[in-house]
Amino acid sequence: MGHTLCICSRGTLTIDNKRYLFIQKLGEGGFSYVDLVEGLQDGHFYALKRILCHEQQDQEEAQREADMHRLFQHPNILRLEAYCLTERGSKCEAWLLLPFFKRGTLWNEVEGLKDKGSFLPEDQILLLLLGICRGLEAIHAKGFAHRDLKPTNILLGDDGQPVLMDLGSMNQARIQVEGSRQALALQDWAAQRCTISYRAPELFSVQSHCVIDERTDVWSLGCVLFAMMFGEGPYDMVFQKGDSVALAVQNQLSIPQNPRHSPALRQLLASMMTVDPQCRPHTSLLLSQLESLQPTAPGQHTTHI
Repeated sequence: MGHTLCICSRGTLTIDNKRYLFIQKLGEGGFSYVDLVEGLQDGHFYALKRILCHEQQDQEEAQREADMHRLFQHPNILRLEAYCLTERGSKCEAWLLLPFFKRGTLWNEVEGLKDKGSFLPEDQILLLLLGICRGLEAIHAKGFAHRDLKPTNILLGDDGQPVLMDLGSMNQARIQVEGSRQALALQDWAAQRCTISYRAPELFSVQSHCVIDERTDVWSLGCVLFAMMFGEGPYDMVFQKGDSVALAVQNQLSIPQNPRHSPALRQLLASMMTVDPQCRPHTSLLLSQLESLQPTAPGQHTTHI
């Protein structure tokens, strides 16, 4: 089922015959926690994601998340170091050992700059977008879609390389919907697993007879691009005000004019934010467009307001 694990004294644990020292808590979600641990054999830091499993379905979903990680050996997709399932009394937890990224997420970067009155410069945006798009293309090439792409699910390496994480919402890229029951089930699933302000329009009201494909990720990528350009997602404020995101996403996005951004970047964003999924580009087309823009190496400066 997984690697053997034991929790030992003095905050150490053993996974797959390797010992790790608990350092501190990094964060927590609804049913999961992330701890910083140090490998006592290699001296490297790792993020230990602990998922609380209340029933068999939770265990199966955690196993599936681990399986999704193992599908890829790609520089823009987070790799899995180890996985195990452990029972502690009446509680069961799934543990995913992952690399630790000290720079944190893309959202940390965007928010930190915004607090200083700055934004990512366009050359850096294009390089980040290229890496994210390459990660998505690798996922789509294997017949899957991420389904929960957002700035908090994109880590940044020491060199600024974006790395996609949180593969727990991944499912098959192309879903043939046949009937209202299946449509409603998919809509309910999306409401639980796809962050509302980055969710594609076609997932808010799934039609009884349609095809949902990987271009839901392209919409989310557009929202991520908007956040890099303007310091917040296009529908973040709609959600925070309590207004209807489902209604807002049905209208073509109005992109603010700003001299920081080239017409080419604005056009790229507009294409991603196409409401009709059948008119939205695939990642392969986006990649060719991004590569033709030939962004320069990211500088140390940022653009001030």
